[in-house]
Amino acid sequence: MAVTRLGPSTYQFENIRILAAAAVGGPKEGEGPLGAYFDSIWPSELKDHASFEVAERHLLLEAQDLAVKKAAVPWESIDMVMSGDLLDQLASTNFAGREHQRPLVGLFAACAVFTEALGLGAMAIASGGPRNVLAAAASHHMAAERQFRFPIELGYQRTPTAAWTATAAGACLVSGSDAVAGEGGVSVESVTFGRVVDWGSKDPNDMGTAMAPAAYDTICRHFEDTGRSIEDYDQIYTGDLGVFGVRLLSALAQKDGKHWDERLDDCGRALYAIDKQDVHNGGSGAGCSASVFSGFIYNRLVKKDLQRVLLVATGALFSPTTYQQGESIPSIAHAVSVRRL
Repeated sequence: MAVTRLGPSTYQFENIRILAAAAVGGPKEGEGPLGAYFDSIWPSELKDHASFEVAERHLLLEAQDLAVKKAAVPWESIDMVMSGDLLDQLASTNFAGREHQRPLVGLFAACAVFTEALGLGAMAIASGGPRNVLAAAASHHMAAERQFRFPIELGYQRTPTAAWTATAAGACLVSGSDAVAGEGGVSVESVTFGRVVDWGSKDPNDMGTAMAPAAYDTICRHFEDTGRSIEDYDQIYTGDLGVFGVRLLSALAQKDGKHWDERLDDCGRALYAIDKQDVHNGGSGAGCSASVFSGFIYNRLVKKDLQRVLLVATGALFSPTTYQQGESIPSIAHAVSVRRL
């Protein structure tokens, strides 16, 4: 195991593998085109829990527990859990930690937290620290709506650019133990940590436009640091840009003479049937990219449908307070390169 610094924010790893991944989703996610790739689909948003916030923490716990069981690794062998969510004080992550009782690093990067956890987990392992790190993230549509936008009882009219916060969770067990040496499996190749980019967008119902510049900045710096281009990847999946955000990202690339359309996709756009499920711009939330990667993308890598993917989760770093005070929406994107060995 080793870590090599390739640039100001890009690190390359050796022999860091994903042992297993698990995705859990709500009923709307199960009805979407990726429903078959979830390990578990809830029959309702609450699933008999007392509140949407309680439901979110159990969504996260279920994904974490499934990933550990699929890897056939006891919970006692998990050296560290790196996890995040959207709720105040990382309520879902911290209350889930009360249950699993493993060393916990709670992270916040809004909807970019999953790649942050995956990248930091790989770096910690490659640096000679923990051997097994569980990287995870979750979100719940109803919990996020009433925290960030409006009371859910209001039934407000959503704009065409609004995203649908996914009721979903994803978890990956990342390891660098000797048992995973050799050929086979999915490796975490590198991570490019993003910087905060703010183009002045102030509309919380159009986060794709706010986040697209951050995604473009991180992807370009990843290519610069690694010496790669988009042709080196079968697919680049952004996190939560949706229909409008991907369109802007593609336009930014074209302005610089780059043509990314054929290899560019988005987890939020892929998670739902945009025209049929009334999600407008597509999916968002910390659980969006976490579940799409841990279910759909990871399975395609295992089955060798894909060889190399760049996952670029994107996050809008605003709060209800900053929005109400008239602040713009700063954004960030973290990119993780994964490869089928």
